[in-house]
Formats: sequence, C-alpha cells, structure tokens
Amino acid sequence: MKTDVQVVVVGGGIVGVSVLYWLAKMGWTDSVLLERRELTSGSTWHAAGNTTYFGPYPEMTQLFAGSIRTYLQAEEESGQSIGFHQTGSLRLAATKRELELFDVYKPRYAEMGIPFSIRSNEEIAELHPLIDTSHTYGAAHTPTDGHVDPNGTTYALALAAQKLGASIETKCPVTAIAPDNHGWLLETDKGSVKAEHIVVASSFWAREMLEPLGINVPIYATEHHEIITDRIDEIATLDHELPAMRDSYVSCSVRQEQDGLLLGVYEKDPVFWALDGIPKDFKEELFPPNLERLMPHLERLMERMPAFADAGMKGANNGPMCWTPDGLPMLGPLTAHKGLWLATGFNVGIGTGGGSAEFLAHWMTQGGPLFDLKSVHADRFGNDMTADQAIAAIRAVYARGYQLPDAI
Repeated sequence: MKTDVQVVVVGGGIVGVSVLYWLAKMGWTDSVLLERRELTSGSTWHAAGNTTYFGPYPEMTQLFAGSIRTYLQAEEESGQSIGFHQTGSLRLAATKRELELFDVYKPRYAEMGIPFSIRSNEEIAELHPLIDTSHTYGAAHTPTDGHVDPNGTTYALALAAQKLGASIETKCPVTAIAPDNHGWLLETDKGSVKAEHIVVASSFWAREMLEPLGINVPIYATEHHEIITDRIDEIATLDHELPAMRDSYVSCSVRQEQDGLLLGVYEKDPVFWALDGIPKDFKEELFPPNLERLMPHLERLMERMPAFADAGMKGANNGPMCWTPDGLPMLGPLTAHKGLWLATGFNVGIGTGGGSAEFLAHWMTQGGPLFDLKSVHADRFGNDMTADQAIAAIRAVYARGYQLPDAI
C-alpha cells in the first residue's frame, strides 16, 4: 500500500470510485482509495442504478448528465460493461401546475443539448402502456437516460482509474484522521498513510469519521424500500423496454426489471436508522421490510398502474439511504481544514455520482469548480446545526418525494 500520496479518497462506493477516476483523468494519479470492505459495500450494492436527466435546477441536471457520460466513458476505457439500459424516463404531471413547470424547464434542456419533450396522455400510453392516464396531464420525457448496473459501473470506474495509475486498497478501514505538518495522516488497519488532500466519500459514515476533528457533518440515514415484482405478462409480451416512471402522486419511481417492475418508495413519514451511531460491524446488510408502512403509496400505484395490483412480489429491499438537510450532496472543501474535501451526503449516488466527481476533481486540480453550484458546497450548513434540526429538515425533504418546487 502507498504510504505517502497526493490524495486519499475514503470510501469505495460509486461516488468515491468516481472521484478517484476523475482525479486520475485530470492528472492526479498519485492517489489511493481506501475502502473498509469491498467496493460497493456501502449503499451502492443495493441501489436501483437509476440515471436520469430530469430536474428543476439546470446546474443539478448537469451533474446528472455528467454521470451518464462518465459511466459510458469508463466502460469504453475499461472494457467492463456498465449494463446501461437506455429506456428513457417519464416524469408524470399529476397536476396542471406540474405540466406548466415542464414548459418552464424545456428551453433549459435545449440549452444543455439534452433531448426533452412534453408528452400528451396519448403519447404516454404508447410509450408506457401500463400507465393509466385518466388522472394525468401529460409527462416530461427524457428519452436518452435509463439505468445502469451499480456493481458493473463501479468496477468499470475502478479499472479505468487503475489503468491511469491510481490505486485502490480494499479491506482497509480508516480508523483515525488527523492533520500533520504537510497535510493529513490517516491510520488504517494496514498502517499509516500521509496525504496532501483527503476526500471523504464515505456516505453516512462521514459524520462519525469527522466528529473527532470538531467537524459537524449533518448527514443521517433513513430506511428506504425497493420492491421487485414477479413477472407481469403485459411486460413480457412487449417488444421494447418500458421507460422509467416518476410520479409525485404516488411518490415513487418505477422501472422495468426483467419482465417485472422495480419501484422505490419515498414515504411520508421516513424512519431513521442509527441515530445513536452506526454499528461497528455493519456491512452489506438490509433491514426487515415493512410493507404496511408503504401501503398508502402502493395503493396509489395500483391506481396509476393497474397491472401492479395483480403482480406478485419477488422481493423487498429495505436499506440505508444517506441524506443531508436539504437533500443535496455535500461537495467541495472545508475551508477551515486545508486539504480536506467532502463528496458525501448522496441520496442518489448513482444518478449524480459521476458528474459530482468531475465537478469536485476539477475544483481540486484547477482551483475552482467546473461551474457555479453553491447549493452543493460542503460548508453551506456551517458547524452549529444540531442533530434535531438536521433530522427535522431531512424528514421534511424526504417526505416531499417527487414534488416539484413552485419556482426556481
């Protein structure tokens, strides 16, 4: 293991590996990633892998677009398939106001060169015949996004980064971080590592990791359910893969998974996990599912997609999902601690990880971020937010699900 490097990246999920990849692409190859277990062991391994271009904020959409581009680029450079399914996605307008907002967003997509159109109910039915459009007003359609295989994508990034000269150490938990004369000293189970820069990309572990330095990172984990159905005949007989569907009325996302469906539900009253500290032996684990909590959402999905009502359930995953008080990641330097950078707080690590890594790597190597996006800066919460304040804010932002802001 390298013991004196320019950069240490802590965390081997999709975000950390993307950061290592982009640092190497920009010339900082004297970098090592340290992962406590295996790559993808945090939340990446149980992620749905959804990628999207849809969002009300153009700057965040650039992170979405950068992620898809990053993963396809890593696939080409590594030879490792990322399993990209370009299904496109539909963001349903559950209200007239949502449809009006789609019109507001449309010219901004044209400026970014991202295909975006507004579809009528009749066109929705052609693209996704399982959707009942009786109570929708149309949809925003982004035809060139879809979903990837989280495991394959992470390893494509890792292989591409290693080809460029970066290093990865797995089964190497970081036990302590402290400043030293020329940067930072990290203690691990494999020995000490000196670094000029550290990027903390350890998801919901970041809060406890940085507390000994007097740094308050207000991120916490909620339980998050994903349900996979059995085969649905209407899907099995289609000659195309269905676009993903996102819907504020149901408050969930739904995409095709083989001949069934995979859905992720945003509950109105989220359940938090490990508020008193993450168990030291926590690894690739899921929590017992609680479908009773999800029933109001599932009943709405039965209205919106009647075929779901008759579908058997193949499985239900309930795993930890990382959140910040405003639902956006924490990216950038902590200016009071020279050389310490954050890339954490992602609730959609696959969707934004690749583009966020490019954004951060540009900042680190070029002296400034790729574009202005103060809403994700790592120091925006200050250092005095209490746990109660952070949890209350997270509860509210999670419960909003796919509701759109009235103004941008």
